[in-house]
Amino acid sequence: MTAPLVEMDGDEMTRILWKMIKEELLLPFLELRTEYYDLGLAYRNETDDQVTVDSANAALRYGVAVKCATITPNADRMREYRLKKMWKSPNATIRAILDGTVFRAPIIVKGIEPCVKNWTKPITLARHAYGDVYKNAEIKVPGPGKAQLVFTGEDGTVLCETIHQFTGPGILQGIHNTERSITSFARACFNYAADTRQDLWFGTKDTISKQYDHAFKDVFQKIYETEYEKKFRELGITYFYTLIDDAVARVMKNPGGFIWACKNYDGDVMSDMVSSAFGSLGMMTSVLVSPSGAYEYEAAHGTVQRHYYKYLKGEKTSTNSVATIFAWSGALRKRGELDGSAALCRFAEKLEEATVAVIEGGKMTGDLAGITSLENVSVLGSEEFIGAIREELEKRLA
Repeated sequence: MTAPLVEMDGDEMTRILWKMIKEELLLPFLELRTEYYDLGLAYRNETDDQVTVDSANAALRYGVAVKCATITPNADRMREYRLKKMWKSPNATIRAILDGTVFRAPIIVKGIEPCVKNWTKPITLARHAYGDVYKNAEIKVPGPGKAQLVFTGEDGTVLCETIHQFTGPGILQGIHNTERSITSFARACFNYAADTRQDLWFGTKDTISKQYDHAFKDVFQKIYETEYEKKFRELGITYFYTLIDDAVARVMKNPGGFIWACKNYDGDVMSDMVSSAFGSLGMMTSVLVSPSGAYEYEAAHGTVQRHYYKYLKGEKTSTNSVATIFAWSGALRKRGELDGSAALCRFAEKLEEATVAVIEGGKMTGDLAGITSLENVSVLGSEEFIGAIREELEKRLA
């Protein structure tokens, strides 16, 4: 490695796996260079979450980061970790600083077949990570009255639209987005499609939402026509827009191999549908891409709390580390691409090949053993599984 990548350590069982992966699959084979940040909840609390901000800014400087799964605290975590306050999701903080879009794709292995029989290639889900219901304002209406949507400009301009004339109790919700965020989302999607040479799909409900959803459609179309149409044509890939309900219907009948861009809520729902249909969240890659060209790789799942408590009791665990391994391989490959290191890219490929080969050879963790179509499989513990991958990796590197 000629340049470091940013390493963001995490919480609970994934933190344990993180250490195993480094010791067994990385440090014996390459001169690993990282700028380390501890995003474990205890240290985030100690630094008033400044460490999360620092790690995100480091990702912008170095261009590549790899992140372990982290805890987003709730009331129970407040008590358990004696937190000063209920800190925000680290992923949300990092996304905001990188102005990034999340791309998630399943890891395809023989023996873990998708529930949808038509899907033979990965479907990459691109989720806009700003606005909509996640930054909403809500009111519980107590009784009759008029609800209005009002905008007051700094120049004194006032725009007003009646939402509803209530005749009794009800509820209200206000959502927003910004043209800047939508533009960043669009550029990230087009850049990632060109980078991976995949078709790009995008769908909204602009026939109903003639201002909000139509703004997304217009921004995507303008950027495509002015900046990417020629490049897409040269690469032999296409940009396809349709209504979101039509996109859902088409996805179910398509073999895959494309990027599906979704607004924030749509992406939240559809990413879980796609990951579950392909097998498991433990078999999903996830990369946050900023419009400036910074990449942050992570596993798509959580910290595996239940297994962590078993681990602390000295009980054997069988935790799937595939997504975390692929987070490392993805970051190392991107580092190699940016630095012109073919050897580093090859190592990343060999690490992924070895991981897949172990599973296809019938050695896997308990979650995969429960859904595989392979017969007579061996269920390995967390350390045993990583050890089996190391043996396979050594063979392939030799």
